[in-house]
Amino acid sequence: MARLLLQSGGYEVVGEAASATEAIARARDLVPELVLLDVLLPDGNGADVARTLADLPNPPGVVLTSSYPQGGFGAQLSTLPVLGFVPKEELTVIRLAELFG
Repeated sequence: MARLLLQSGGYEVVGEAASATEAIARARDLVPELVLLDVLLPDGNGADVARTLADLPNPPGVVLTSSYPQGGFGAQLSTLPVLGFVPKEELTVIRLAELFG
Protein backbone atom coordinates (compact mmCIF):
# COMPACT_ATOMS: atom_id res chain seq x y z
CA MET A 1 0.00 0.00 0.00
CA ALA A 2 2.77 2.47 0.88
CA ARG A 3 4.46 1.91 -2.49
CA LEU A 4 1.24 2.75 -4.36
CA LEU A 5 0.61 5.75 -2.16
CA LEU A 6 4.09 7.15 -2.72
CA GLN A 7 4.04 6.48 -6.46
CA SER A 8 0.64 8.15 -6.80
CA GLY A 9 2.18 11.23 -5.19
CA GLY A 10 5.03 11.35 -7.68
CA TYR A 11 7.68 9.73 -5.52
CA GLU A 12 10.05 7.23 -7.13
CA VAL A 13 10.18 4.13 -4.95
CA VAL A 14 13.65 2.62 -5.33
CA GLY A 15 13.33 -0.25 -2.87
CA GLU A 16 11.42 -2.10 -0.21
CA ALA A 17 12.51 -4.13 2.78
CA ALA A 18 10.74 -6.59 5.04
CA SER A 19 13.08 -6.44 8.04
CA ALA A 20 15.42 -4.11 9.93
CA THR A 21 18.48 -5.90 8.56
CA GLU A 22 17.20 -5.68 5.00
CA ALA A 23 16.20 -2.01 5.41
CA ILE A 24 19.71 -1.06 6.50
CA ALA A 25 21.34 -3.07 3.70
CA ARG A 26 19.00 -1.65 1.04
CA ALA A 27 19.57 1.90 2.27
CA ARG A 28 23.34 1.41 2.09
CA ASP A 29 23.11 0.02 -1.44
CA LEU A 30 20.41 2.29 -2.89
CA VAL A 31 21.23 5.56 -1.02
CA PRO A 32 17.62 6.83 -1.00
CA GLU A 33 16.79 10.42 -0.17
CA LEU A 34 13.84 9.39 1.99
CA VAL A 35 12.78 6.30 3.92
CA LEU A 36 9.30 5.45 5.16
CA LEU A 37 9.92 3.05 8.02
CA ASP A 38 7.53 0.96 10.07
CA VAL A 39 8.19 1.05 13.79
CA LEU A 40 7.66 -2.69 14.27
CA LEU A 41 9.89 -4.95 12.21
CA PRO A 42 10.36 -8.72 12.50
CA ASP A 43 13.98 -8.42 13.64
CA GLY A 44 14.12 -5.01 15.28
CA ASN A 45 12.43 -1.66 15.49
CA GLY A 46 12.27 1.46 13.40
CA ALA A 47 13.97 3.61 16.04
CA ASP A 48 17.13 1.50 15.96
CA VAL A 49 17.09 1.42 12.15
CA ALA A 50 16.66 5.21 12.03
CA ARG A 51 19.68 5.64 14.31
CA THR A 52 21.77 3.35 12.09
CA LEU A 53 20.64 5.16 8.93
CA ALA A 54 21.52 8.52 10.51
CA ASP A 55 25.14 7.35 10.74
CA LEU A 56 25.43 6.61 7.00
CA PRO A 57 27.64 8.93 4.90
CA ASN A 58 24.56 10.27 3.08
CA PRO A 59 21.75 9.62 5.55
CA PRO A 60 18.21 9.59 4.20
CA GLY A 61 15.37 11.51 5.76
CA VAL A 62 13.30 9.03 7.76
CA VAL A 63 9.60 9.08 8.54
CA LEU A 64 8.34 6.49 10.99
CA THR A 65 4.89 4.94 10.74
CA SER A 66 2.90 2.54 12.88
CA SER A 67 -0.63 1.45 13.63
CA TYR A 68 0.06 2.49 17.25
CA PRO A 69 -0.15 6.17 18.30
CA GLN A 70 3.35 7.69 18.17
CA GLY A 71 4.64 4.17 17.59
CA GLY A 72 4.76 3.66 21.33
CA PHE A 73 7.64 6.15 21.65
CA GLY A 74 5.78 9.01 23.36
CA ALA A 75 8.14 11.87 24.25
CA GLN A 76 11.16 9.82 23.10
CA LEU A 77 10.02 10.37 19.50
CA SER A 78 11.44 13.91 19.53
CA THR A 79 14.91 12.55 20.31
CA LEU A 80 15.04 10.21 17.31
CA PRO A 81 16.87 11.18 14.09
CA VAL A 82 13.65 11.27 12.05
CA LEU A 83 11.66 13.87 10.15
CA GLY A 84 8.56 12.78 12.00
CA PHE A 85 5.94 10.16 12.66
CA VAL A 86 2.69 9.46 10.79
CA PRO A 87 0.15 6.93 12.12
CA LYS A 88 -0.79 4.47 9.39
CA GLU A 89 -4.41 5.61 9.40
CA GLU A 90 -3.20 9.15 8.59
CA LEU A 91 -0.69 8.09 5.94
CA THR A 92 -1.37 10.25 2.88
CA VAL A 93 0.78 11.81 0.18
CA ILE A 94 -0.02 15.25 1.58
CA ARG A 95 1.08 14.28 5.09
CA LEU A 96 4.31 12.73 3.80
CA ALA A 97 5.03 15.78 1.64
CA GLU A 98 4.70 17.97 4.76
CA LEU A 99 7.42 15.93 6.47
CA PHE A 100 9.61 15.24 3.44
CA GLY A 101 9.62 18.91 2.50
